[in-house]
Formats: sequence, C-alpha cells, structure tokens
Amino acid sequence: MIDLSELEGSKVLITGASGLIGKALVKKLVLHNGENHIDVYALVRNENKARVAFSDLPQEHLHYLVCDVCSLMPQDLGINYVIHAASKTASKEFVTEPVEVIFNSVYGTKNLLEFSRVNPVKGVVYLSTMEVYGTPETDEKIYEFHPSNIDTMSARSSYPESKRLCESLCAAYASEYKVPVKVVRLTQTFGEGVEYNDARVFAEFARCAIEGRDIVLKTKGETKRNYIDVGDAVEAIFTVLLKGAEGEAYNVANEDTYCSIYEMAQMVAKEFGEGKVKVQIEANSDIEKLGYAKTLKMNLSTDKLKQLGWIPQTSLIKCYKKLIAYMKQNIR
Repeated sequence: MIDLSELEGSKVLITGASGLIGKALVKKLVLHNGENHIDVYALVRNENKARVAFSDLPQEHLHYLVCDVCSLMPQDLGINYVIHAASKTASKEFVTEPVEVIFNSVYGTKNLLEFSRVNPVKGVVYLSTMEVYGTPETDEKIYEFHPSNIDTMSARSSYPESKRLCESLCAAYASEYKVPVKVVRLTQTFGEGVEYNDARVFAEFARCAIEGRDIVLKTKGETKRNYIDVGDAVEAIFTVLLKGAEGEAYNVANEDTYCSIYEMAQMVAKEFGEGKVKVQIEANSDIEKLGYAKTLKMNLSTDKLKQLGWIPQTSLIKCYKKLIAYMKQNIR
C-alpha cells in the first residue's frame, strides 16, 4: 500500500470527483490517518449530488469546486497535486455525441494543465485509457511504447483519439512549461462504487447474476482484455503521482485477469448465478452503433508500474464479489 504521508499538509485537486474513480480517490485522501491532514479539493458539476456522495466522510478538509472542467479558470489556489479523472465514459456517447466527447476531453485537459501552470504543483496525473493502443489483434504483451492502429475516420474513435491528443498535450506541457505531469493508461476498472444502472458490460453481467437473468451477449464475446479493481487502480494512481517519472505513461491493469468477454460471462454465471443464469449469444452485425469497440486483444504489461513497487491485490472473482455486494446494497 502506497505511503501517502508525503501528501500531508498539501492541497490535492481531484477532477471528476463524483465519478467511480474520483470518489475512491477522494475517500482515500480524506480518510488518511496521518500526523497532518490533507486538504482535498473536489471538482464537481453538481454540489448537492457530491455532498450526498461524500456525506459519510469528514467535511473539515473536503472542499468543493463547482464547475465543469471545461470552464475551470487558471486561478492560483495553492494546489500542490492534481489528479485529472474527469471524462466521458459512456460508450454510446462515443458514437452519438463524438464532437462533444472530443471537445470535452481536449478542452477540459487543456484547462486543467493551464490551471496546473499557475499553481505550485509538485505532481499531476492524467487518467488515460488502454484504448489509445487501438485494436491489437494478437495476445502479445502491450507495453507503453506499443504503436496504435486507431481508425481516425470512425466516429467511435472520438474517445481514444481525443485521449491520445490529451496525452500529447500532457507531454507538451511537461516539455515546454515544466508541468510535472504523468499519464496512467487504465484498463476497464470496476468493483465497489459502480452504480446499479451502469451501462457497461461488466455491470450488466452483475445485474444478470443479481436478478437471475441470462447473460445475453450482443457479440461473440471474443474481445480479450485485462481488468482492474477500483482499489488497486487508486493505489496505482497514487503510486504514479508520487513515484512516477514526469512526462511518462504507465499501464494500469491486473495481468492475471486477462480473458475474453465470453469467458468472463461464463465465470459470472458459474460463480454468482446460483445455477439460474446461462450465457446466450445474439450477435449484432453492427456493433459500432452500440458504442462497442472492434474485436481486440488488449493484453497490457504492467512491468513499468511494478518497478515503482505497485502490485495488484484483487482477482477478477474478488472484484465481482465486491461489485455485486455493493450493487445489491444500492439497487435503485
């Protein structure tokens, strides 16, 4: 577990603080039990929603910045560390609102980097995605220097291509303005904290197990990737913030979770379906309209991150146990 004592007495800004990872980051910092407190600045668009989400946390050192990251002004608030977790993550929006996805990503990140320029920041982390690598076709390990084959003429590329541009912005600000920014490329992240109505495939599998429904795949489920528990992802982000090299990118995944979507569906049905859940395939001929990426094999290597001392702790089954337990307690 990463030692956060270096952050004591500092001001830490978290964008996207009401999202899955943002909430976990805020909670980790606010509940840090050290000799000195950490002042956490949560950037949110809806203050009431955020106050409800964080109502079980001590409020003395939790501050709310209410605005969209695209309208964040470059003011000096004495912020020492920044984690940029704000992003559109709904796959359907990648094809229905690709222009908004691109502008939200690029302008928001540009504003955040300008904000970091005028504050006494010691470290900045930008949350990127495994999708910057495009659609690898073999089971080979994907290292941080792996090339990309993203189709720029596909509307769905609005998400990964804008993330790639944001990574370039981070590298540019690190080089030209000496902003101490690092990048983490997250695989699909889930576990405790996922909302019951989340539209992503892992949440649908969990709902099927809870409700005793068959899992119906809209593809053959041949895509393979790694996954990561929210708690392990948080540890990785803080590890990169405090130990990572400026201007560098780090993959974040649990390599042991590498499997196909079909294999994961079968695992959920077997382990959590209580004998009532089966896996069916109703393949759709035009999966891109659903926001799905093309069939790929994203076998991320985390050697670079592990060299900083990070090791994932949560298996795929344990991740689902945490996800299902949380969703059962928060059915809406």
